Amino acid sequence: MSTSADDYLDLDTLLSPDEIALRATVRAFVDERIKPHVAQWFEEAHFPRHLVKEMGDLGLLGMHLTGYGCAGRSSVEYGLAAMELEAGDSGIRTFVSVQGSLAMSAIHKFGSEEQKQTWLPGMAAGDLIGCFGLTEPGAGSDPASMATRAVRDGDEWVLDGSKRWIGLASIADVAVIWAQTDEGIRGFVVPTQSEGFTATPITGKLSMRTSIQCDITLSGVRLPADAVLPDVKGLKGPFSCLNEARYGIMWGAMGAARDAYEAALAYALERRQFDVPIASFQLTQAKLVDMVLEIQKGQLVALQTGRLKDAGTLRPEQISFGKLNNVREAIEICRQARTVIGGNGVTLDHSPLRHANNLESVRTYEGTDEVHTLIMGRILTGISAF
Repeated sequence: MSTSADDYLDLDTLLSPDEIALRATVRAFVDERIKPHVAQWFEEAHFPRHLVKEMGDLGLLGMHLTGYGCAGRSSVEYGLAAMELEAGDSGIRTFVSVQGSLAMSAIHKFGSEEQKQTWLPGMAAGDLIGCFGLTEPGAGSDPASMATRAVRDGDEWVLDGSKRWIGLASIADVAVIWAQTDEGIRGFVVPTQSEGFTATPITGKLSMRTSIQCDITLSGVRLPADAVLPDVKGLKGPFSCLNEARYGIMWGAMGAARDAYEAALAYALERRQFDVPIASFQLTQAKLVDMVLEIQKGQLVALQTGRLKDAGTLRPEQISFGKLNNVREAIEICRQARTVIGGNGVTLDHSPLRHANNLESVRTYEGTDEVHTLIMGRILTGISAF
């Protein structure tokens, strides 16, 4: 009898052989290179930078982009990879998202040919790391109120301001920074060695401990005129990149949920109380069934969203559906999985509570539950409640 959460409805029949093969490759990488070490990395708040080049070699960085050394994979293939990576840890999947869906996507969508040639091949290979500077200490869900500003000074731009919760910034080679200008919000390609650019890792985190998030200070950062992303003005630029990241999240959350479920199931079959496995108890079985129901539904939501994206018909509010539902359900699955494991479940010997902690961050970034609820509410009613 199969005990895999993603096998109950024979979902593999909805995937192509290439999609299944890609998933198997990433799953093997996670099983071999991430899962044996991730508890220690989480405890030590360590980002495994040595994996970056390996992920580049696997074609996982900017994998849904074409040209410039990128793999040119489909949206569904990217989603499947995100699901497997987050079954290892949300922090690892977040790295791939920041690198590919945010920083590389911004340059690929809106950059000049010179910017693309300068940065994308190295980023796809894992030789260069990028970050994406949008959120500020006083501007999270309302990026239009950002205070970071870029002004022209002769043939140069001068950037001043601050950003917060910026993934990878302290180890990045390049930052895509969004700033107010006299002509609206613009994106800038900023080498992190630029004078006046400072990135400081945020410490004391209870979540995403295998990842790096930073405060950025921009103090008179001088850039040449061609540092601006030429092909976009306004918030449609960063929002386009955020939707790429939100799409990957709906898949990734189901990877964390599946891993938590499988950990709970294995424990329930092995752990004995009152002379029987706890899997024989009705309440335990009810918990396991509820987990599988939501994992299956969440995977179907992600897959349908991916098919729409590959067909070019996906609408932003449909991404909100998947991000809101799948992360919310994944957190509940991970918490329930912890209860099956009991007191032992609060240790790093077991994955569910680590996943649940990580998902609290995932639930907040790339649009909170409240923001995605209001996006959907506006579509349903025709009335904006923002």
